[in-house]
Amino acid sequence: MPHLVARKPLPDEKPTRARMRRRKPVKRDMVQIRLHRSGVKRTRVVPAMNEKRIHQIFVVSVLFKGVHALIEIVGGLALYLTSTATIINWINRFSQGELTEDPNDWIARQVLKFGQHFSVAEHNFYAFYLLSHGLIKSALVIGLLREKIWAYPASIAVFGLFIAYQLYRYSFTHDIALILLSIFDLFVIILAVHEYRLLRKHLPTH
Repeated sequence: MPHLVARKPLPDEKPTRARMRRRKPVKRDMVQIRLHRSGVKRTRVVPAMNEKRIHQIFVVSVLFKGVHALIEIVGGLALYLTSTATIINWINRFSQGELTEDPNDWIARQVLKFGQHFSVAEHNFYAFYLLSHGLIKSALVIGLLREKIWAYPASIAVFGLFIAYQLYRYSFTHDIALILLSIFDLFVIILAVHEYRLLRKHLPTH
């Protein structure tokens, strides 16, 4: 009876789902990076500490995104469970109390201004925005922490869209927090790209 020989995948062939499920965990104590110079392949070993450190920073960054996602979910649910009139009442109480003590309080003036333009439509938008963002980020965070291949390109695309929207919001709000959040999202994207390349290099080819 003839022996069946497993077909070796072509160099440019994408890994199948079966091979992806058989993927071995990445050994971060020794990572080989191939350099191509003048058509000659050379291999150098990256120090163990470097890769482990990068991975630890990535995990901590993703955990921060997870905490942020939970805060958004809680905030979105709280907005859905609170009426618009109640929120406006809280805003007026806070701002008027602060302005009584200090009529030049900039924060209280901004809060009062926000409350004067806060409508039911804006209330529903903020509730939906926070809840949907929180749920999407939570799914991505779980996928990244479990090193699921699909989570890396998905998170890169989603966080990239978040950056674009945050910069758009900054163009007319000039809120520095949006810039800081965009920088952090960009940092996570860079780390996600690095981790994604590393995982794909260690997919089994047989």
